[in-house]
Amino acid sequence: MIYLAIGFPPAAKSCAYRMRETANQFINTGWDVTVVTIAQESWERDSGIDLTLLDQVDPRVRIVELPLSREDLETDIRLFSEERAISPTGWVAKLRERQTEAFPEPNFGAWRGDLEQAVLDIHAERPADLLLASCVPYVNLAAAWKLWEEARVPYAVDFRDGWSIDVIDGVEAFSRDSEEARWEKKILANALSLWVVNDPIAGHYRTRYPDLADRVHVVRNGYDADSSPGRSHTPDPEAGLVFGYLGTVNFTTQHLTTVLNAWKAAREREPLLANARFEVRGHIGNGAGREANRHTEILKRAEADGVSFGGPAAKAEVASLYAGWDAMVLILIGGRYVTSGKVYEYMATGLPIVSAHLVEHDASNVLKGHPLWTGAVGLDEERLTVAFTEAAHLAVETDDAMHAEAMSHADQFTREALMTVAVRDLVATFTTRYATAEGSTP
Repeated sequence: MIYLAIGFPPAAKSCAYRMRETANQFINTGWDVTVVTIAQESWERDSGIDLTLLDQVDPRVRIVELPLSREDLETDIRLFSEERAISPTGWVAKLRERQTEAFPEPNFGAWRGDLEQAVLDIHAERPADLLLASCVPYVNLAAAWKLWEEARVPYAVDFRDGWSIDVIDGVEAFSRDSEEARWEKKILANALSLWVVNDPIAGHYRTRYPDLADRVHVVRNGYDADSSPGRSHTPDPEAGLVFGYLGTVNFTTQHLTTVLNAWKAAREREPLLANARFEVRGHIGNGAGREANRHTEILKRAEADGVSFGGPAAKAEVASLYAGWDAMVLILIGGRYVTSGKVYEYMATGLPIVSAHLVEHDASNVLKGHPLWTGAVGLDEERLTVAFTEAAHLAVETDDAMHAEAMSHADQFTREALMTVAVRDLVATFTTRYATAEGSTP
């Protein structure tokens, strides 16, 4: 199998965990897997790398790194052209035009030729029975189509968040007569299967393409079992409760300010929070804007309120990080079409969870039944203040039995269990449609 997985480890991207487990599960079912991604140096320029992510990649997975990168993320001004140095904004506008000439996707469209040639070369060396394309970037679809056209290699698509749906605003991302729509329709019409991360996105695609409804499958992100602290929790109010956020800081500055204002108000009102701390960990921005932006400034100003920013956390230290916290703060963008991968991991800690996202959010559906969730209160500052207070009491009043019950609520969402089923079903579909008919085996 050829797996187009740009964002595969060691890229410090949230998609890396899903991609790693997907590749490993195909290996476990007896497939030979070749992953196509981009060079580590490209991720160092973008979101960074986490070499510990490679520790659990099955050694039988073959990884092909293409020398592709985003030109706009180059920070060495010695490499800038005169045009870019004189007019950075104008240069970027022209760059976007060039990038979308080959494929309708800014930043990545110009990669089309290299990706197409890569899959053709891999297939020539190791004939592929199946291709799986994980998006973003969506230009991966062009490579999948190329191999289908040239060699009739069947393919499946892991859209994760979807292309024609804007999951943040909950509207169609492009018109049905656009070039993007023509690509999506063509690709999905011939795909073996389409994976998406939640039911609302699946509903969008089943409605948009009713003839393909039975090929749309919900494959949730889940969490890695080794990310759970896996122990009883003993808070120490005297030393100060510790609330934590781990994830990409991709929400607006207003969103962040609302959360921090509620935190400050809760500390002022609730004795349990008087000496509490709020630790924020994760990636902020990319390229030249990484940790050099307005979000970082806001967090810095909140230090007087017990807030600290500790930067990204390596995958290998996630469990120990959670073990040092007493409650979780789930800050998410979007609404009913967004779940996030972190919600599953947060549940697995067995700690109280404060939700700082819209009420009508898919994470709310996942959290239903979690005994230590303070509920979906939206982005109202006063209601968030109350939620922080409630979480503080849950942290000190919860016994081991309730903590264990909260952890067990997440058991159904281990990434290994979810991806085992998804890969098994895709292999079964492939076998039914191709292997049995043609007498081939993976």
